[in-house]
Amino acid sequence: MLTKGLPFYTILLPNLLKFNAMFFQQIINGLTVGGVYALIALGYTLVYGILELINFAHGEIYMIGAYLGIIFLGIFTAAGLTEYSLLLSLVLTFIMSTLVCSAYGFTVEKLAYKPLRNAPRLNPLISAIGVSIFLQNYVMLTQGATDKVFPHVIPVTIIEFSNVTMTTLQLFIIIVSLLLMAGLHLFIMKTKTGKAMRAVAQDKIMASLLGINIDRIISVTFIIGSGLAAVAGLMVAMYYGLVNYSIGYLVGIKAFTAAVLGGIGSVPGAMIGGLVLGLIESLGAGYLSSEYKDAYAFIILIIILLVKPTGLLGKSEGPRP
Repeated sequence: MLTKGLPFYTILLPNLLKFNAMFFQQIINGLTVGGVYALIALGYTLVYGILELINFAHGEIYMIGAYLGIIFLGIFTAAGLTEYSLLLSLVLTFIMSTLVCSAYGFTVEKLAYKPLRNAPRLNPLISAIGVSIFLQNYVMLTQGATDKVFPHVIPVTIIEFSNVTMTTLQLFIIIVSLLLMAGLHLFIMKTKTGKAMRAVAQDKIMASLLGINIDRIISVTFIIGSGLAAVAGLMVAMYYGLVNYSIGYLVGIKAFTAAVLGGIGSVPGAMIGGLVLGLIESLGAGYLSSEYKDAYAFIILIIILLVKPTGLLGKSEGPRP
């Protein structure tokens, strides 16, 4: 044999380095996707914490955010703003997409959920599914059923270190996701509105008796969650370059799985759950099979529901009187 007489480490070391390079590559890919899952999962967990409602239309808000990114960036490109300042056009695109999606979330809450606030729990659940279907068809009719291409105006640079590559776009998505998650945590823990949100989540009646405007807090919750979903949708459109009216369904289910994984109703749990789900999905695709990448989320959901139904950071609630 050609390798006869060679020290074992001369054979083992290259394979070990190759394994480590692949591992860290999948970690980067997982954090990129996981950050997006976490931002969407925060919308699920915020609404559930306040209303104990699963907003199944949340994935469609994310999808609308992706479409709005294409629309606004196309407008700014046609107006010549991208030639003047690409950074300014991107910032304005993010701001406008976030504002419009927040308006969508506010409107959906007022029209579809508020009238059913005191109805049996099944009623708002059916309403949420109906809103999801309505928004899908609304976007399909207005934007078409074919894929939309995100404008290629953003330069992407590849950063390489030790056989591991990362694009500047991946780095941007990871940093923005972490900053938004940290900002939301500080907002909830430090601001007056954030404290009111925690009070309403704990006891609506007592919070109302203390003078907290419950309707306002619920509206703020939907606005924040929809804004985060818009940012996630826009970053995904930039990352993959294509948008379709049906992308909200699968990503919404995965983000809901991330919220359950971290503990539905727990903001830190949604953050951790999204990142963990992204890592599991990426590592599974790299080491097991990429054909079942979308199935890993559902496998994790089943396992969590069987082993720890409350999730990683969720707390078990005793029987209510």
